Amino acid sequence: MTAMIELADAEKTFTMHLQGGVELPVVRGVSFHVDPGECVVLSGPSGAGKSSILKMIFGNYRCDSGRIGIRHHGKVVDLATAEPRQVLSIRRSTIGYVSQFLRAVPRVATIDVVAEPLIVNGVAREEARARAGQLLRRLNIPERLWTLPPSTFSGGEQQRVNIARGFISDLPILLLDEPTASLDAANRAVVVELIAEKKTRGVAMVAIVHDDEIRHLIADRIVDVTSFAAAA
Repeated sequence: MTAMIELADAEKTFTMHLQGGVELPVVRGVSFHVDPGECVVLSGPSGAGKSSILKMIFGNYRCDSGRIGIRHHGKVVDLATAEPRQVLSIRRSTIGYVSQFLRAVPRVATIDVVAEPLIVNGVAREEARARAGQLLRRLNIPERLWTLPPSTFSGGEQQRVNIARGFISDLPILLLDEPTASLDAANRAVVVELIAEKKTRGVAMVAIVHDDEIRHLIADRIVDVTSFAAAA
């Protein structure tokens, strides 16, 4: 089986330019892989570097050394050395990301916020909005709210819109940063179902989940990042 994600000795250090160039090591020696249809959950205490690793895989953080191999259009691209244009291409057609917070253009209707990733990749607007509606309905967002901007919603409602937007695309890699953190039991169960469906379609996933019950429901493997934490 060919891995969709493969990290080898990846390392990240932040340079505090406003504090005289002090270097703050975050993680080092990060090595693991994710196969198609597999969900790998990162575990470890707060501050161990879980979110930093996720952002390195997405290309938000450039790793300082090591390798982050991403299978993109049948070829493996090393994000550690990829050009910015290539990183953007990978995000558009290979890697989806569900963060803890919804970032949406103000005043855009919720259904269009969710549909936008499909439209960007060439899906007709009518079909994209129909698929967005299906996801919003599954995540218990009432239809009367679909024409409103999500900025008017509660925190839990915004997170469900965020999840719908992240899950709507058929991308081969999906990164999940605390997707169930602000959800009630019913909606957490929906997210577990959505993750299971992604697995059956061969999507490779990396997740951060602090809820022990959810972690064991979705994880095929758990990677303890404590051993990767770099001493300051």
